[in-house]
Amino acid sequence: MASDVLDYPDIAQEVKGAMNGGRLKLNKQGVLFKNNKTGIVEQVHAEEIEVGKWLRAARGYELKLFMKNGSVYKYDGFKDTDRSDLASFLKKQYEVELEDVELSIKGWNWGQADFNGSELDFRVGSKSAFNIPLGNVSHTTTGKNEVILEFHQNDDAEVSLMEMRFYVPPTEDSEKMSLEKFHENVMAKADIIQATGDAITSLDQIPCLTPRGRYDIKIFPTFLQLHGKTFDYKIPYTTVLRLFLLPHKDQRQMLFVVSLDPPIVQGQTRYHFLIMSFAKEEMIELELNMSEKDLLDKYEGKLQSEMSGPIFEIVSRLMKALVARKITVPGTFRDSKQNHAITCSYKSNNGFLYPLERGFMYVHKPPIHIRFDEVGCVNFARGTGSTRYFDFEIERKNGDVFVFSSIEKDDYSHLYEFVSNKKLRVKNRGMKDKGKSKDYDELFASDDEGMHDAYLEQMKAEGRQKDDDDDSDSSSDEDFNPDQGEASDIAEEYDSNPSPSSGSSDADYEPQEEKDDKEEKEEGEIDTEKEAKKRKKKEKKVKSDKPKTKRKKEPKDPNKPKRPPTAYFLWLNKTRPELKEKYPDFGVADIAKKGGEWWNKLENQQEWKDKAKILKEKYDEEMKDYVPPENPEPEEKKAKKPKKKKASPTVSPKKQGTFKSKEYISSEDSSASEKEDDKSKEDDDEEKKSEASGGQADASGGEEASGGGGSGGEAEGSGDEGKASGGKPSDEEMDADDESD
Repeated sequence: MASDVLDYPDIAQEVKGAMNGGRLKLNKQGVLFKNNKTGIVEQVHAEEIEVGKWLRAARGYELKLFMKNGSVYKYDGFKDTDRSDLASFLKKQYEVELEDVELSIKGWNWGQADFNGSELDFRVGSKSAFNIPLGNVSHTTTGKNEVILEFHQNDDAEVSLMEMRFYVPPTEDSEKMSLEKFHENVMAKADIIQATGDAITSLDQIPCLTPRGRYDIKIFPTFLQLHGKTFDYKIPYTTVLRLFLLPHKDQRQMLFVVSLDPPIVQGQTRYHFLIMSFAKEEMIELELNMSEKDLLDKYEGKLQSEMSGPIFEIVSRLMKALVARKITVPGTFRDSKQNHAITCSYKSNNGFLYPLERGFMYVHKPPIHIRFDEVGCVNFARGTGSTRYFDFEIERKNGDVFVFSSIEKDDYSHLYEFVSNKKLRVKNRGMKDKGKSKDYDELFASDDEGMHDAYLEQMKAEGRQKDDDDDSDSSSDEDFNPDQGEASDIAEEYDSNPSPSSGSSDADYEPQEEKDDKEEKEEGEIDTEKEAKKRKKKEKKVKSDKPKTKRKKEPKDPNKPKRPPTAYFLWLNKTRPELKEKYPDFGVADIAKKGGEWWNKLENQQEWKDKAKILKEKYDEEMKDYVPPENPEPEEKKAKKPKKKKASPTVSPKKQGTFKSKEYISSEDSSASEKEDDKSKEDDDEEKKSEASGGQADASGGEEASGGGGSGGEAEGSGDEGKASGGKPSDEEMDADDESD
């Protein structure tokens, strides 16, 4: 049974490629849609609806309402179950049928173009492939056999369609669509601004804040044209959302603000607001290029053929009549100096914040409009600079935060009272003080007293630590004066063989700092706080130097039951041969990764889970009967085999004296050389034997000789260098052997 009202809170309306979320409501009078972003309520009267269509879309199902004037409204986000309620409601209340539309999914780009109202329907066979709202077309041109369509851009759309081309083959058949006819149908419904005819009126050299500069403004019946020295802009009246007339704080200017969606575009810059500045005392006389009959029929007498008065009033009346929007002016708010605006800064730019009856408006760089229904909470915070100023923060429900800083504290009570009257939630106001105004000094002077500031404590701790480091590293600087020092000290520093001074043994050595501390204690002086910190730091250093004990690993019990594998590993152990056969080039990690993918897609996982469950139950029963040993014996570590050191190649000793050639060597010299060779061979044999005996002793003992790398190696001691038995002889010993020979 259909009710008198249908309400859908989460529906999106498609506008130039962007899906604008909002709330859709259907009643007897028509269809209402409230945009969540702009807050504007768009109404479609029931008598204007001609037909409704129901089709499948990306977010579910879509409702398309075709108007009698050719326009189309699209609402997306319905469920399949909503069709019956919508069909019965449209039939009962509006006497409109809801038709089902089947879409072509062949993916062909060859078909037939049908023009239904303001929509181009591209059909493949008898089904619709896609639809193009001709109101989104910004420009169209023709080529030899093709028509080129360019589209309006929408900043809210994640992806924008820029251009589309249709190939129209030449034909002599009058029934088929020709190139000229296709182009005429597009031009008839496209949203293309053509400056045809004369303007209603024009304004010369009007100063604008955004976009900055002076522009000649021509007012046409359907759009506004701005002509500057560098750029020109055309603003259709359909893109105007709101109009504001705001007095400047200097009481000499008036700001006329036009809110635009979509904005005017210049390169990569988007202008969401058009702000014109007019002098209050400037007067103007205008003649409108329209007959009295047209003015009476189109604008219901709101405009006259001749208008005179202050320029800001004349422009406001013209725009209000042409755009059909109300003009928003400041309400009851006054600051400490009885002005409508508060002087403040947003980021690094100075401007004015206007608290209006339904929102906040900030001008001018950048212009910001915040409605009350999208405000989550507001916050009053102390300014970062002087205490004469405070910050006003506005947080939207979507998480965006706007901080207006450098507001004088005299304006605090007025702004706080205004926010409270509008029933906006104040973030830093307690429940006890709800509804009561707070004084500036009461809110900001003592709000931190008695509260823990973690950042302040951290800074203090870092400062103390820095002072300790400076104290520990610093030492008293003394001027170097060799005449005042003792001669023995200076001589001892530069002598190559200094005589040992009395009491200089290692056991009696004492640092100078400790001596000074002892002398001070003997004199009966009290330790200062810095000295106590020094002592604590030294104690910590001594503690940190102690070797850390390694955690002993518990020995494994071979009788302990083994934990069963999980269902995945049971399956993987069986499937691994198949994976290796299918992917022979895969490594262990790749096989495991591919196995995880197969396991996630496996349908009969429950079978392996049951097997794992059985093994787990068996493991639990075995663990109940298992008794761990009382004194587990640690496993004997295998004795490490000592690494055999490679014997260093023996270097033949350098022989002193003259070198004789072969022809001058006598038999006695040759026999002497043979004796030397025999002796060197015997030395090598003895060295090898000593190395072998040293290696065996090292293996049997399992310990390395202290100070050396094993018998036969080079022994290193504290300050002295010696050789173990069987070590490599030094060059001096080799020379001594040569002399003995």
